[in-house]
Amino acid sequence: MRIIIYTGKGGVGKTSVAAATAVRLADEGYKTLILSTDAAHSLSDSFDVQIGYKTTRIRERLWGLEVDSLRETEKYWGAVQKWFSNLMSWAQLDDLSTAEILAFPGMEELFSLMEIQQQAKSGQYDAIIVDCAPTGETLRLLSFPDLLNWWLEKIFPHERRLLKVVRPVAKIVTGGFELPDDQVMSSIGAFVEELKELKKIISDPKMTSVRIVINPEKMVIAEARRSFTYLNISGFNTDAIIINRVIPDEAGSGYWSTWREIQMKYEKEIHESFRPLPILKIPMMESEVCGLSMLKRIGEMAFKNYNAASVLHLGRIQEVRKEEGHYILELTVPFVHKEQLELSQKGVELTIQAGPYKHKLILPRSLLSRPISKARFINQKLIITFEDTGTSFQREDERDG
Repeated sequence: MRIIIYTGKGGVGKTSVAAATAVRLADEGYKTLILSTDAAHSLSDSFDVQIGYKTTRIRERLWGLEVDSLRETEKYWGAVQKWFSNLMSWAQLDDLSTAEILAFPGMEELFSLMEIQQQAKSGQYDAIIVDCAPTGETLRLLSFPDLLNWWLEKIFPHERRLLKVVRPVAKIVTGGFELPDDQVMSSIGAFVEELKELKKIISDPKMTSVRIVINPEKMVIAEARRSFTYLNISGFNTDAIIINRVIPDEAGSGYWSTWREIQMKYEKEIHESFRPLPILKIPMMESEVCGLSMLKRIGEMAFKNYNAASVLHLGRIQEVRKEEGHYILELTVPFVHKEQLELSQKGVELTIQAGPYKHKLILPRSLLSRPISKARFINQKLIITFEDTGTSFQREDERDG
């Protein structure tokens, strides 16, 4: 089983690249499902085939599915919604929308992502391509099971027993209002367990990869770098960056010459920001990318030097952890010597200069207010320590080589 999740800022062509990958895998003999968890579905437009919330056959060895977030919410959260609706009626707050109150930030996206687990468990497909919501932060929500699991194991059993005792009394005291029953509590528990299973599936780097689609533009690159940092911190394996809509060299004359120069500058920045990940390029097409023939061309261009189904890169490029009150940022910086390294920080951006090469990343929020106290270079890894108080930056030479 192979799962490839595509994400990227809205408008970069993420859906087209995901669809092209699905066509490519189907051509290579994989039974492939492409599913969209984006609330603004556009798979149907990309394939020029009507695709809905039921699995649709697009062509030989290729199926499509546009996840209906409302249906998924009802499936996993229906009992909770019903109880909450009764609470609103009892409190005479019928004018408030129960659906909106229960739509906590990210919840609908989480319910949509559950479809990945269901399809993976079905065993019907060799590969699942996911056209994800337009931000890598959606996947950060899948870190919630670590917190929810603690609640489920430590608090949930006691809470359920307490509710059994209090529920009859509460109904009398409140004049008819009932506390959550076993069905509601079981629904919450089942949701957390399924969320844990989903996290396990997409955290397996040998099964699941995330690929970020970008355009060679300033704001798009900044968003991609931020998403890449979050994905690393959350433990997901990003195995490639795909630059879409690159103006071909042959088109870079006249009106397009200035745009080509701008793109070349940003392509260099992309390599600096994401090295050593594979960087795949797709040229700007001469016509709209729509339909199987165009998607097939896109797939051939993107993966001309790669096997689309392979894990194109394995291993985390950066990791943040806490040790003895300090935050440690660990970066993989291959093919350099420690004498070549220079480190600088400006606002949210950290720049590592390694000889003629640069690596730029966006610092996570947890590190923004913490100054760098020291940095070490060991076994091709740059290990940076952040302190709580203002400590002058110190570079340590690695004692054991």
